Amino acid sequence: MRTVKVYEEAWPLHTPFVISRGSRSEATVVVVEIEEEGIKGTGECTPYPRYGESVASVMAQIMTVVNDLEAGMSRETLQQALPAGAARNAIDCALWSLEKQQNRVAQEALPASVTTAQTVVIGEPEQMAASAKALCEAGAQLLKVKLDDRLISERMVAIRAAAPQATLIVDANESWKSEGLAARCQLLADLGVAMLEQPLPAGDDAALSLFIHPLPICADESCHTRESLPALKGRYEMVNIKLDKTGGLTEALALAREAREQGFALMLGCMLCTSRAISAALPLVNQVSYADLDGPTWLAVDVTPALRFTTGTLYL
Repeated sequence: MRTVKVYEEAWPLHTPFVISRGSRSEATVVVVEIEEEGIKGTGECTPYPRYGESVASVMAQIMTVVNDLEAGMSRETLQQALPAGAARNAIDCALWSLEKQQNRVAQEALPASVTTAQTVVIGEPEQMAASAKALCEAGAQLLKVKLDDRLISERMVAIRAAAPQATLIVDANESWKSEGLAARCQLLADLGVAMLEQPLPAGDDAALSLFIHPLPICADESCHTRESLPALKGRYEMVNIKLDKTGGLTEALALAREAREQGFALMLGCMLCTSRAISAALPLVNQVSYADLDGPTWLAVDVTPALRFTTGTLYL
């Protein structure tokens, strides 16, 4: 017989996390614990308002299947019982965690370390440039630059000057419009930016098929599960896989496999979260072109035990 616990945690950030949608000062997560015969599996999710989620709605969703979980619900059954999203993610990852400790699934072979993007949040050009310079001096090789629709040239020119050797990727978080998009992409390409993530609102992707991309464009908000892929063909070159979007590792692995078969490159991302959430996503790290897993590094204090990060590197 299993027992299930569901609870909320709030983790203060050491620095405000500012993107085009606003600023956050803490990471609020929902945790699921599933215990069976003295062995406990744990999963974590980050409810995301952009997808209509709140702590209350996610916890309510989880509670609808608690009785089934305690009766032995499998990961396969879970995929049909709940839609993709944060609630299913926490449960799915708790089940993976439980199965690994019960030796019912193979332990993945992981590299000794992974290069992770370090995020440069939105600010004035000189602030962003100073942040980029400091991150590179501390060891970062890959910077993810958050932008909205203001001061794009000023910010990016300043950042490139401050971090001439860094690999830069840009994330606009759906804040741009189709007008002038091709010119903005060319500007980024001319500055040596390696990839642009989700420039347009999800649903407005058609404009991406109207010009030749001078740099790869990655779908984030437009890509949740395998069902998203048909609409992305001819519009994106890459997809960003996040377990909170796919509804857990089970669908994330399936999405990765199908996306690669269809010719998409892969990025592995995360929400603001603890090391628990990053640990759950690690089976994907060998498949991706970019890992953006710095969520826990924004926390004032991480969960115990925590993964070990230095600036730009995650050690496994």
